[in-house]
Amino acid sequence: MTLKEQLEQIVGTRLKENEPMSRHTNFRIGGPAKWFVEVRTIEELQHVLKVAQDEGKATFIFGGGSNMLVNDAGFDGIVIKIAMRSYGIEGTRVRAEAGVLSAALARATANIGLKGLTWAISLPGTIGGGVRGNAGCFGGEIKDHLVMAEVLRDGKIVELSNEELAFGYRESAIKYSDDIVLAATFELEEGDAEELKMELADKLMRRKESQPQDAGSAGCLFKNYEVQSDEELQRLEKKLDIPAEMSAGRRLSAGWLIDQLNLKGMQIGAAKISEKHGNFLVNTGEATADEVAQLIALVKTRARDQYGILLKEEVQYVGF
Repeated sequence: MTLKEQLEQIVGTRLKENEPMSRHTNFRIGGPAKWFVEVRTIEELQHVLKVAQDEGKATFIFGGGSNMLVNDAGFDGIVIKIAMRSYGIEGTRVRAEAGVLSAALARATANIGLKGLTWAISLPGTIGGGVRGNAGCFGGEIKDHLVMAEVLRDGKIVELSNEELAFGYRESAIKYSDDIVLAATFELEEGDAEELKMELADKLMRRKESQPQDAGSAGCLFKNYEVQSDEELQRLEKKLDIPAEMSAGRRLSAGWLIDQLNLKGMQIGAAKISEKHGNFLVNTGEATADEVAQLIALVKTRARDQYGILLKEEVQYVGF
């Protein structure tokens, strides 16, 4: 059987050939995936990965398409979209498959009076991606209430505890392995549903006020900068008027830093740094991945040259 026939046998009409990745990323950027499949069960994922291995094809796996920049030339392999989207709630314990949208889980748990995930209402991606990058905002992070994650490792399902996932700031052990997140289990707290719904509304309003809503964006582009030592903090305080909260927390907001560099509104082609929030890079129309990459390089160079700061991207590069 041809590769196409093998993949069709597994996912049927959910196989697409030369599928523009711009249709599947929040940036609305990206060339064609040679093969694009959507998997709805663990078994389908296992079978597709086995075919890819047997045929010597590269794979890329994603969930919501938020934190990724796909090359204009596309991806010469099999792109796998995780579309396992069921979740279950028993008491205060919640298990969600990797394809569940983080915002949907935040709303579902708040609606029944479970506390701990309201911060995630403004996350653009999925639970799987959230676990991989220990996603967070509004003072909350995935690791805070996560009990364990189920991952696919060498074709087998493995359970990893919170400790084994070795979470850090926008980091987890998953980032440094070939493990694929299948599901996550959270232990939440009992709360008041009406209060929690008000929290959701408040966080959505704050997001609307502070972040661009009207253009393609991958969400926060850079990680906030973690100051490594007292000496470094003193050096930076000579160059920057650092807000007390950032200074005390030893973490400088990337958006704030970009603002200090006077780069808001900077544009290359149709890729532009948002005037509303410095850590958002938006596609104002027909931006290319190359234009976005150039703008990222410009910001990193300015931050390094002016402040000796090495900014690190949150965005994942595909096909570069």
